[in-house]
Amino acid sequence: MGPVTIGFGIFLIVVGLVGYGTSETQAPTALIPAGFGLVLALLGALALKDSLRKHAMHLAAMVGLIGLVGAAGMGAPKLITMLSGGTVERPRAVISQVVMAAACLVFVGLCVKSFIDARRARAAREAEQAGS
Repeated sequence: MGPVTIGFGIFLIVVGLVGYGTSETQAPTALIPAGFGLVLALLGALALKDSLRKHAMHLAAMVGLIGLVGAAGMGAPKLITMLSGGTVERPRAVISQVVMAAACLVFVGLCVKSFIDARRARAAREAEQAGS
């Protein structure tokens, strides 16, 4: 999962940089996805080391969940307004928030699947060792 985490981190960095570069006001808040991406990329790099993998990936999943809740909480209501024909103050920011929320949702889902798979594999190894 380390390389996947690095990939999601790089994706969020790009989302943040594009959001910042294309915003009318170049508000520093447009870089929030890049901040989350940087943290994920660093945690993914730490997860490449066997002794740090478990802790790094659990922390990465938590960062992804915080990113999901924050971005969805900010972006979803505004997206609903946009889709229903209303106007929002910064539509590009809404798009950035929704993209971040979607990426974090996929990432957290992959983390949960990975944690479940790892637990099953560990239980199978233990059962095999107990049977020997």
